[in-house]
Amino acid sequence: MTLWGGRFNGKLDQLAWELNASISVDKSMAEEDVDGSLVWAEGLRLAGVIEQTEFELISNGLTSIKEEINQGSFDYSALDEDIHSAIERRLTELIGSSARKLHTGRSRNDQVATDFRLWMMRRIPRLIEELNFFQHILIIKAEESGDSLMPGYTHLQRAQPILTAHWWMSHFWPLERDKERLESLSTRVSVLPLGSGALAGNPVNVDREYLAKKLGFSQTSQNSLDAVSDRDFAAEFLFCATLIGTHISKLAEQMVIFTSAEFGFFTLSDEFSTGSSLMPQKKNPDLFELSRGKAGTLLGLLVGFLTTLKGLPSTYDKDLQEDKAPVFTAFSSLTLILPVLVSAIKAISQNKDRMASAIDSFMMATDLADYLTEKGVPFRDAHESAGKAVKIASQKGLGLDQLSIEDYQFINPNFFKDLFTWLDPRESVNRKNSLGGTSPSSVKDQIAKAKSLIKGEKENV
Repeated sequence: MTLWGGRFNGKLDQLAWELNASISVDKSMAEEDVDGSLVWAEGLRLAGVIEQTEFELISNGLTSIKEEINQGSFDYSALDEDIHSAIERRLTELIGSSARKLHTGRSRNDQVATDFRLWMMRRIPRLIEELNFFQHILIIKAEESGDSLMPGYTHLQRAQPILTAHWWMSHFWPLERDKERLESLSTRVSVLPLGSGALAGNPVNVDREYLAKKLGFSQTSQNSLDAVSDRDFAAEFLFCATLIGTHISKLAEQMVIFTSAEFGFFTLSDEFSTGSSLMPQKKNPDLFELSRGKAGTLLGLLVGFLTTLKGLPSTYDKDLQEDKAPVFTAFSSLTLILPVLVSAIKAISQNKDRMASAIDSFMMATDLADYLTEKGVPFRDAHESAGKAVKIASQKGLGLDQLSIEDYQFINPNFFKDLFTWLDPRESVNRKNSLGGTSPSSVKDQIAKAKSLIKGEKENV
């Protein structure tokens, strides 16, 4: 069923029809389309466009269609061009010619924009909830780590010792920012375009503020030209999704590395690992690798959609039919990845002894410089002296903790025997006691802060 054929003499070419039709994608918004139509019918009644009896007939028919959609019994026709025509076709089957009044003053341009926004308003909370679950498991793993130590890395080179809990929590905060972005986006999504018509507004004086309130929108669009073409919210959602994917990829990359035999910091569970069809010994982190790969796919969706938007000349253009597929794909990908990773991370074993054994005395070179600054040595001079200690120890094949006090005093006379306590990794960690640092007390405060941020959210993972 088409909604536009009156001025045409012939039918659309079959291949052109297949290209033009969007029902395979936008039927995901079937429930939203019905909800928007129910409210629009009410708006038409209040504006005096349809009688009460017609409104009741239309409303009852749409309610029946919604039940069919929810039950999975709604039959789509090969002639349905999009979700709007499918629902109007079914409504006509149910109530007859009164269905033809429903579209008065409305265009598919403002209708689809409304459906799309309503769909996103209902999905963003689900995505935030999944991020909350992820954050909870990170807190759990941090608390399970206790006071265990691991190497901290820069440039993938051993840098300074840190609490393992501090490492786990480093992945909590990016997800918190992701949630903040989604919550902020929600306010910009919640702008009602319905009643804007094709581009110039509706001529039947439907109360748009009333429509917005009934559908749960917090604002009403102020310019009909902008309202039907605005897809900033879709681009912004794809950006948010891409950044979530990037943060997940960062954690996944580290898990791939840290579960390797060369590191062995963590051990994958059998339930969340795969094997090789050729090499019997293999235990592969495929789920983490797939999650890392999805980040690239999400980025591609964002770039592709922005490229679509950049050249559009007017209000609504058919290019905008490409808006929903990337958003739906991004949402589906994230809501698949996130719960699987929560379970995979929950099942991971932490090899605390292996992590601690990876810490060597050279990682306390900065502590040597800090020691000298406490003795009043300018930091740049202290840094140079610590570097000389590293050089001499390396040349002798020794650790920093194995150099003699004579070696140290040859380097700088401000070194004394108490310097060796500064080479203890546990003491090194304890000294990082500032807000956000890796000391046990700082990390304890960090976890408490993290828990307060997600207080009241579901905690069962």
